[in-house]
Amino acid sequence: MHCSNYQGDRQREVEHCSGFSPDPSCVTSASRTRSVTTTQAQRLAAALPARYAFRSEIGRGAAAFVVIADDLESKTQVAVKILRPEVATIVGEKRFRREVEILSQLDHPNILKLVDHGSIERRSLFLVTPYIVGETLRQRLRREKELAVSDAVAIARDVASALDYAHTRGLIHRDIKPANILLSDGRVVVADFGISRWMAIERYAQITISGVSLGTPEYMSPEQIGAVGELDARSDVYALGCVVYEMLAGKPPFTGTTRTVFTGHRKELPRPISELRSDIPVKIDAAVIKSLAKLPDSRFKSAGDFAKALEAAMGNQSSSKSASSASATSTTTGPAPA
Repeated sequence: MHCSNYQGDRQREVEHCSGFSPDPSCVTSASRTRSVTTTQAQRLAAALPARYAFRSEIGRGAAAFVVIADDLESKTQVAVKILRPEVATIVGEKRFRREVEILSQLDHPNILKLVDHGSIERRSLFLVTPYIVGETLRQRLRREKELAVSDAVAIARDVASALDYAHTRGLIHRDIKPANILLSDGRVVVADFGISRWMAIERYAQITISGVSLGTPEYMSPEQIGAVGELDARSDVYALGCVVYEMLAGKPPFTGTTRTVFTGHRKELPRPISELRSDIPVKIDAAVIKSLAKLPDSRFKSAGDFAKALEAAMGNQSSSKSASSASATSTTTGPAPA
C-alpha cells in the first residue's frame, strides 16, 4: 500500500513519509524501511506509564509510530508518539529531556501542546499531545486542490503567529508543510515544533552522502538544502511561502524528482501564481515571491511580516473568516509518525 498523500516516484514517497507528520493516513509501505514490527510496537505501547491505556496504533514512519491512548488522569484521549528504539538510542535520553523541556513550555493557541514525555524501559522515548479531531492541510488540499485567497491568507496568518511565538524563544520548526498544519474546529494548529532536529541527528548518524538533507523537499529553503550553518527564522518563512504558494496554485513552487526540486529551490524562480489563477492580486504574488527569495536577507525578516504583507495585499477582502471553516469532512488527527 502506498501513501495516499504523495504522488511521485518510490524514493520520494519514502522521503515524504519519513518526516514527522501529523497526518494519520501516512501509514505506508515506506514505514517498513525500519524493522519495528506491529508486535514490537504494541509491546512498547503496553509498557507506557500506567496513566495511559493503549487503544490502537494509527500510524508509523521511519523514526516513530503513533498510538491513541486513554489518559486515565485527565480522562481524555491522547496521541502518543513513540520513537523507534534505534532512533531513541541515537537521540539519547539526556538530549531528549533537555529539548523536550523547552518544547513543553510552548503555550500558544496555534501550536500543538506537548503534555507529557518520558522513556519506556530504557529502550524508547515518547511524547504525548492532545488527540485532535479535524484534518490536516494536506488532506484538505488533496480534496480541494486550491483554496480561496481569504482562506489561504487566514491559515498563513495563524501559522505565522505560531512561528513568531516560537522564533522569539529560539526555536525553528525546520519542517513546515501541509501535513504538519492541523485544521480543527475553527483552529489552525502547527504540529511537531523542534522534533525535526532529532530526525537530523538520526539521519546524519546513518547517512553521510552529500546532498541528503533533513526536511520535505518541496518546502525546504536553499540554505536548508545546502546544510550550511545554523538555520534561522527566515528558513521557516521560506517554507511557509511554499505552503502559501501551494494553497493558491494547487501545487508547490517546484515539483518533480528530489534533484529537480532542489535545483528549483536553489537556482530558479517559481512561476507567478497570477499566471495560474486569474483571481490572485498582484501584491499577493509579490509577497509570496519575496518569501521565496533565494537569499535569507532578501526575505521577510519574520513570518509575521509575511502574513501582514499578505493581508495588506488583499485590500478589501477579509481574512477574518475561520481558516478551517470550509473543511467538508471531519477526521481524527494526531501527531503522526516520523
